[in-house]
Amino acid sequence: MKNKSNVFYIIGAIVLYLVATGISYAGFTLADQKKSTLTVVPSNVPATSKGKHVIDPSIPRTEVCPLNGLKFTEMERKKWEERRPLAVMIENHEEARPQSGLSYADIIYETVAEGGVTRFMGVFYCGIAVENLAFAPVRSARTYFVDWVSEYDALYNHVGGAGNCNDDTVDNRAKALCQIGKYGIKDMDQFGIPFPTCFRNYDRLDHPVATEHTMVCHSDKLYDLAKKREWTNVDENGVAWNKNFESWKFKEEPKDSVDGSVKSISFAHWESMVAEYGVKFEYDKTSNTYKRSTGGKPHMDLETNEQLAPKNVVIQFAKETIGVDEHGHVIYGTIGTGKALIFQDGKEISGTWKKINRIARTKFFDEKGKGIQFNPGQIWIDVVSLDTKIATN
Repeated sequence: MKNKSNVFYIIGAIVLYLVATGISYAGFTLADQKKSTLTVVPSNVPATSKGKHVIDPSIPRTEVCPLNGLKFTEMERKKWEERRPLAVMIENHEEARPQSGLSYADIIYETVAEGGVTRFMGVFYCGIAVENLAFAPVRSARTYFVDWVSEYDALYNHVGGAGNCNDDTVDNRAKALCQIGKYGIKDMDQFGIPFPTCFRNYDRLDHPVATEHTMVCHSDKLYDLAKKREWTNVDENGVAWNKNFESWKFKEEPKDSVDGSVKSISFAHWESMVAEYGVKFEYDKTSNTYKRSTGGKPHMDLETNEQLAPKNVVIQFAKETIGVDEHGHVIYGTIGTGKALIFQDGKEISGTWKKINRIARTKFFDEKGKGIQFNPGQIWIDVVSLDTKIATN
């Protein structure tokens, strides 16, 4: 009897050991899984969406994009008409290059965020109608970009931003988050978006980068979320995004290659940062585009492995106020009027810009006061200080 009891005791001990081991293993495994979701990109979400022009090139392009005049297929038009424009903040820190998605933008705005480092806001609508596009690295909002977002009543994708309403350390003029709420912007702040619509991808580039340069968001998931929030082509109140939208005017592009008088455009938003952030657009007469370089290197898009090359380049001069608070925030005068230079077809047009209020469209005019007619295709707008020197040759 005693031997039999010992056998039961041994078997019981073994069972308890196995159970304890299993619980410990499960606990550690679950902890590892939770930890991994913070840093590892899920296998069903591509790090990038390589490749462009997914629609058969033989299908006629007859439908004009209201943002930049480029022609697309009927299939694309039907898709974009279900949505509203999507504005995405994309950074330009040296570590963050090459960015993902800029070549697909219909319109790009660029100006300084802080410290002479520029930031982009791509306005995406027609060019991503049938794409699942990765935007990266997505960064924070600024007030002057909010003013440009307002022109399109667009979805606004960003990662936080400067200044909540109750933040006494931020100048009231720089409180982007406060203004987003106050103005009723269709806010797609990453901090309020579920994973994996946006996530940190530490392996997007072939070199290690700081955490702030790793945020990736995907267009199809952003639009799915917008639909759940009732922000389609109309908002939750049934108001269409383009109710008061004014399209710019567009002209026929030259049929033959143009031998323009302006071969290149060079400038720096801040002269002290020219080595890292100096801009150069070189006119390519064969494609009638302006190939962009930043910091002395061709500016590429990781998604296409192609150099960024807009059809139109606009230099908009605006009042710049530096260091308005302890965070070094910058303010630009977006409302009013000022000088502008417009480059297209290898030529320079000296003109002006005008924006009468926050939600009104910024309009561009030539020196005779006639509205600018843009070439169909990407429009790149650089907003610079009043004293910025523009070199052309």
